[in-house]
Amino acid sequence: MDDSQRVGSWRELGRRFGTAAVLAGGVLIGAVNIYLAASLLPTAVADIGGERLYAWNATVFLTAQVVATMLVSRTLSRYGDIGSYLIGFGVFAVGSAVCAASPAMPVLLVGRGAQGLGAGLLTGLGFALVYSALPRHLWARGSALISAMFGLGNFVGPALGGLFAQFGSWRLAFVVLAVASGAMAVFVPRVLPRSGRDGADPAEVPLSALVLVVGAAGAVSVAGILANKVLMVAFIALALMLVTAFVVTEQRSRVRVLPRQTYRAGSALRWVYLTIVFLAAGVAVEIFLPLFGQRMGGLPPVAAGFFGAALSLGWSASQVVSSSARRRRTVRRLRVAGPALLAAGLAVLALLQQRDAPLLLVLAWLPVLLLAGTGIGLAMPHLSVAAMSSTPDKAEGEKAAAAIATVLTMATAFGAAVAGLLVNLGGPTMLTSARYLLFGFAALSALGVATALRADHLARLTERRRESGAEAGGHQRRR
Repeated sequence: MDDSQRVGSWRELGRRFGTAAVLAGGVLIGAVNIYLAASLLPTAVADIGGERLYAWNATVFLTAQVVATMLVSRTLSRYGDIGSYLIGFGVFAVGSAVCAASPAMPVLLVGRGAQGLGAGLLTGLGFALVYSALPRHLWARGSALISAMFGLGNFVGPALGGLFAQFGSWRLAFVVLAVASGAMAVFVPRVLPRSGRDGADPAEVPLSALVLVVGAAGAVSVAGILANKVLMVAFIALALMLVTAFVVTEQRSRVRVLPRQTYRAGSALRWVYLTIVFLAAGVAVEIFLPLFGQRMGGLPPVAAGFFGAALSLGWSASQVVSSSARRRRTVRRLRVAGPALLAAGLAVLALLQQRDAPLLLVLAWLPVLLLAGTGIGLAMPHLSVAAMSSTPDKAEGEKAAAAIATVLTMATAFGAAVAGLLVNLGGPTMLTSARYLLFGFAALSALGVATALRADHLARLTERRRESGAEAGGHQRRR
């Protein structure tokens, strides 16, 4: 039996260049900003002070980003596609301008919060509009494109940030971000099609869920900056409790962040989201790879930074090939192979760690990192399509698509906190820290194999029920 499905070509997506550019550009500008700002902050602190508030830059940005991803459905229903993108780019541009003009750290934090709101909204809109603005056969290509922007941002951001920091031009970097965001906003009305939903009744705000998720994001962010291991574990435990409370609240509430399908017995969607969590969390090892490269491999900072971005480079490049898969069986295998490859790559990298590692051994890290990143790229676009295809209801499908951004953001936050905890637990020696981190995330990624297999099993059961129902309906009509 032919189980192939239609997959549009990159050329066909290219014929919708304007729409694709807006979707990708919105995600890219936020992804670049995360790493660019991290590279610039030491220079900014030296200029305007506020060292005690240094770590809160990431906390404020992340919390605002999570909030914004949860408000995508409401923004779309109230302002439509074009209006929502104008708001996203506009808020990000204003936040960047505030950062550029900041006379003191508290003002910079306000700007970072606005940047987080804009970036979160743009990320959620990217996934939501892949669902609504592109035909179904282009969902895999569109998802691959915008997912690749995360990897590209992780690669480009540190390079640009380091370049501006080198010349002490941290304010100019934020000006460039503001100008780029403003230019994209001008582009939006010319290329995005009218959605026809402007002025519709806005979706309700899930306040209880919002408070719980913000609390969890805040707890994880605080955990990631604590040096005391006991306090760090306590804050991670608090975050997990708040996430559990979020799930319980979502199940009982009429107004939800995640689609109803997530909580239905026998639904594959929850397992799809969990697989995305385990894949996205694995990217957190990038935070410490430059440190390992310098301390154990003797690499100069520039070369060590490239090693840190190799995972994202593999992720971005592999999606171009992965999104071409047509056979359903192949797609299912890719969704399982992705976390397996990531787990294997991180485990092998852990075994290759060595004090005063010779150059040849250090160079061997690079293909292993690229291979591990390839695992993310193999699975991620197909997991996104699986989430979007989980329900025939258009409103719920759009919510499922937008929720991918919330899941990714939360996974990144938890991953960063867990990475900090594992490195601290492995101290004081750098080698032990590296092995704790890499083996720990290899185990987390391996959990993604189990969730992907569960999602595959439930999805096939659902397909069989639909086929049986269709056959039964056909027999009744013939009678």
